[in-house]
Amino acid sequence: MKLVLPGGSGYLGQTLTRAFESRGHEVVVLSRRRSRSGRCVWWDGRTLGSWTSELEGADAVINLAGRSVNCRYTKTNLAEMLASRVDSTRAVGRAIQQARRPPPVWLQMSTATIYAHRFDAPNDELIGCIGGNELGAPRYWRMSIAIATAWEEALAKAQTPATRKVALRTAMVMGGEPGGVFDVLLKLTRFGLGGPLAGGGQFVSWIHASDFVRAVAFLLERDELSGPVNLAAPDPLPQREFMAALRAAWGAPMGLPATRWMAELGALVIGTDTELVLKSRRVVARKLLEVGFTFEFPDWHAAAHELVATRKASRR
Repeated sequence: MKLVLPGGSGYLGQTLTRAFESRGHEVVVLSRRRSRSGRCVWWDGRTLGSWTSELEGADAVINLAGRSVNCRYTKTNLAEMLASRVDSTRAVGRAIQQARRPPPVWLQMSTATIYAHRFDAPNDELIGCIGGNELGAPRYWRMSIAIATAWEEALAKAQTPATRKVALRTAMVMGGEPGGVFDVLLKLTRFGLGGPLAGGGQFVSWIHASDFVRAVAFLLERDELSGPVNLAAPDPLPQREFMAALRAAWGAPMGLPATRWMAELGALVIGTDTELVLKSRRVVARKLLEVGFTFEFPDWHAAAHELVATRKASRR
């Protein structure tokens, strides 16, 4: 297969590129910066250009483009998050629309953050609650919902009748390679800071990087699946339990708890936002499970031990 990955120079793009190239597939990364693997073609993420020729006869487009959310939620940063997602999605849609031989499938990155902040029940694709008006959530969190909604609307409005479209509502991807979110959590654990945040009752949804790759490969082949698809393991769990499992896997004797104001102060110091750790994301992958997808790592305790073992082995 020939796969085109707009925005594929980041952590998830490199993860997919390594996996698909190891299986003998051709991967073309569209990026404004050089990719460490895969053939890299320049694009600006907004306008059509010579890069559109890569879509002719390609087997799939997997659009991962979008500014990182690991930042302070200033007006400027939020505007960049929105523009980078919507503009790149529209550009990919226009390129597919004008292609003589358009790719048969377009997997578009989205986010599990689109769902409501909730503790009572999991959110799936069919009966899950889209966020924005839930009680107990700071008003400014609505901007993340607005960005995610606009992102998916840009996909839905793209005129690509010959191309199946899937929105990947992805939870935190946990991989053993350096550079991902697991890196951050492991550093907190190693420094004794991986304890409950603001009580730790908020749910953490996650997916092992191996299952992320397997789910993407699965979706490329399953023509009956379109629209929103959750990429999240079946075992979301409260943050205090999530971090306790990681501490046990690493062998950390303790994890200092932090109150909400301490979390806010820490986020300010490291230049991120507490929504990333305080929002309760209780998300499950109903569509994938209903059509027979099986998770290699459905349980976080087992996944944490495997990820820690992988990291320790890489340091030898």
